[in-house]
Amino acid sequence: MLDEETQQPEDLNEAEETTEETTEETSEEAAGNADTAEATSEDGGEEAAEQPTEGRQRRDRATARGGRSGDAFLEAPTEPPPSPRLYEQFKNEIIPAMVREFNYSNSMEVPRLQKIVLNIGVGEALTNGRAIEAATRDLTIISGQKPVVTLARKSIAGFKLREGNPIGTAVTLRGPRMYHFLDRLVNTALPRIRDFRGLARRGLDGRGNYTIGIREQIIFPEIDYNDIDKIRGLQVTIATTAKNDVEAIRLLEMYGMPFIKDTVEA
Repeated sequence: MLDEETQQPEDLNEAEETTEETTEETSEEAAGNADTAEATSEDGGEEAAEQPTEGRQRRDRATARGGRSGDAFLEAPTEPPPSPRLYEQFKNEIIPAMVREFNYSNSMEVPRLQKIVLNIGVGEALTNGRAIEAATRDLTIISGQKPVVTLARKSIAGFKLREGNPIGTAVTLRGPRMYHFLDRLVNTALPRIRDFRGLARRGLDGRGNYTIGIREQIIFPEIDYNDIDKIRGLQVTIATTAKNDVEAIRLLEMYGMPFIKDTVEA
């Protein structure tokens, strides 16, 4: 019994010493791990500061490519675009000629172009939903400007038409686009009409506006015959500031409109 009693304290002391040693070793390992973590974090922070992230590198490369490839397209023009040829002709030739011919007291009295309206009526849009899209595409190619879709103003039972149905497309040209279109119409499109013998003078409305009816849109060289779905006609209205039809006819003749000569003038 005495031996057992004397041995118990010794075992307890050994257990306490072993526990203390284990605790010291664990604390030393934890401190070492903390130091290693701090060193790693410092190194990683320096590397992260030195090397950009993958997303940033990707954005930098994309920006560099965009800068290299976009310089040619986004470069500002060094010279302004030239003014329309017909506008220069109007200032240099038409104004002096009409002042002498009509005895205007001021050059501002000379009639001039106000706008050109292109219109395509698409009655088949009531049964064919893609007809409006095709007509809009053709008119966009011809005019170089996005047209608007015209809607029915009232319902007509005989035509199975309801108010608000899309029945056509139209575009209004002003400024340089108006002069460019008139130049292409007179010098390129009208000569391509089959059996063309000139324009009739009865298209005037008495207030200086002239309307032309074109049966086929393919007379414009911009239209590819293989890309259209159907032959469609269009209406071209040239609005001027002329006070009567005589002045309007003379103005359009000076622009080069090929009117029929053997008809009675308005």
